Amino acid sequence: MTEQDGETPNDGQEQIPVSVLTGFLGSGKTTLLKSLLKHPAMDETAVVINEFGEVGLDHLLVEQSSEDTVVMDSGCLCCTIRGDLIETLRSLVRRRWAGDVPAFKRLVIETTGLADPAPILHTLMMDPVISSRYRLDSVVTTVDAVNGALQLDDNIESVKQVAVADRLLLTKTDMISGPNPDRLPERLHALNPAAPVIEVRHGEVDPDRLFNAGLYDPETKSPDVARWLREEAYAEDQHDHGHHHGHGHDHGHGHDHHHHHHDVNRHDESIGSFCITYDQPIDWTLFVEWIEALISTNGANLLRIKGLLNVIGADGPVAVHGVQHVFHPPAMLPEWPSEDRTSKIVMITKDLSKEPVEKMMRAFLETGAPS
Repeated sequence: MTEQDGETPNDGQEQIPVSVLTGFLGSGKTTLLKSLLKHPAMDETAVVINEFGEVGLDHLLVEQSSEDTVVMDSGCLCCTIRGDLIETLRSLVRRRWAGDVPAFKRLVIETTGLADPAPILHTLMMDPVISSRYRLDSVVTTVDAVNGALQLDDNIESVKQVAVADRLLLTKTDMISGPNPDRLPERLHALNPAAPVIEVRHGEVDPDRLFNAGLYDPETKSPDVARWLREEAYAEDQHDHGHHHGHGHDHGHGHDHHHHHHDVNRHDESIGSFCITYDQPIDWTLFVEWIEALISTNGANLLRIKGLLNVIGADGPVAVHGVQHVFHPPAMLPEWPSEDRTSKIVMITKDLSKEPVEKMMRAFLETGAPS
């Protein structure tokens, strides 16, 4: 969890925000991309996709083209993943600085057919060259309004994609008339309380609603902690042992016909989200020891962690961000967003509830005497 050697984000060149577009097979990622690529707001965006063919760029006007890169008339740059994502991203950076491709200001990575977005998020955090040049801005997950409920029932990967998202796109809503019979939007909210659910018809969505979900507000170039952490979303439903199960939302009207449905949602039951708060300033060494111990015992079950910490000796808050067993280098922020100096850690987990995690954290932070 320390800053990597070599180039750091502070060497004068801004990090490029990256959005990872994920979603189950057939959930409309390709239709969405086609629509996005025509949008003027995608100007100065680079899109990395597994296969050009799948997105069908033929009918879109192309300004210039090399074997793996095309520049669209909207100014959007498309690049194919050739063999290895790391090499593709490194090559894009080299070509951008050399002036061989337009100086894109944002990157979108589409994860066609790749069920779990975690490996891509790990790459962005772990590779020293990539993590010094790119920063994770958002995870955008597409969910099929027609088949989404069945996919969530049958595939834990689908549930994980929903749980780690910053934005949830409900696609193919034009194919459903009347209210959604599977109560899918409520289910998505229960799995991931902090992610807005955006309905998409015919793949049409404003790019501005998908991006800029990261710690830094691109307009002001300053951190927007409240929007990034959204810890209040986890406070709404904390009575259920820190887990959100979507129960108890409609006691008023005939709920006998819903009960069989919850037996099927076994995967939903294993995914939880909660926020841990800590009132005293935190010793950074003890915090790192706790996180490392937590990762070694439960790494695969820590789907995503975001935190804002009051660290002893730091002038402002310290933001931490992890995916499973990998953490971004911590970010020192210039000032607190409010008078509140409480440390807050939001966790999205699998088969892991709030109590044992909180107990373990307090044991680490309180038994080692902070220097």
